[in-house]
Amino acid sequence: MTQHDPNNYWEQLERLEKLIRASELKAGIIFSLHSLVLGLFADRIEYFHELFNTSIAFTILIAIWILLALISIFYAFKCFMPRMELKFKKNVFFFRDASQSFGNIEEFSKKLIKICMNEKELVLQLSHQIFIESKIIDNKFKSVQNSIKYFALSFIFIILIIGFLVINL
Repeated sequence: MTQHDPNNYWEQLERLEKLIRASELKAGIIFSLHSLVLGLFADRIEYFHELFNTSIAFTILIAIWILLALISIFYAFKCFMPRMELKFKKNVFFFRDASQSFGNIEEFSKKLIKICMNEKELVLQLSHQIFIESKIIDNKFKSVQNSIKYFALSFIFIILIIGFLVINL
């Protein structure tokens, strides 16, 4: 049997953790930008009261913009709340299993030590964790991509709204 260097697996897990943080940072920035723009709009909504009453086109543009922003925010939140698939074998490196599946701290420690002393079992557990985290990251990045897509569409509608305002004022 070929020797495996467990450090390669640990490095892969570390890289995946960085990707998780990167996706959540992007989602947080998108959420912050939407909060800023929606907050500015809400603070100045009284300036648009007459346009809401006289222009159906303006009202439709605003409604579409808000809908796109809300969809983008939904996907940004979804990045922070990934669906977890829990149909895998128990793994000492998975946080939920570590805290709930191996009994008390002493029993968990014995199981962890046993796994770490057996290179084949250690590599197997680490590879399972890499797979699980990869699935989580894939879902997070899909959510971020959707959030960015709807953010871009909402930004286009902001430009259309500004153009509408310039033409009508």
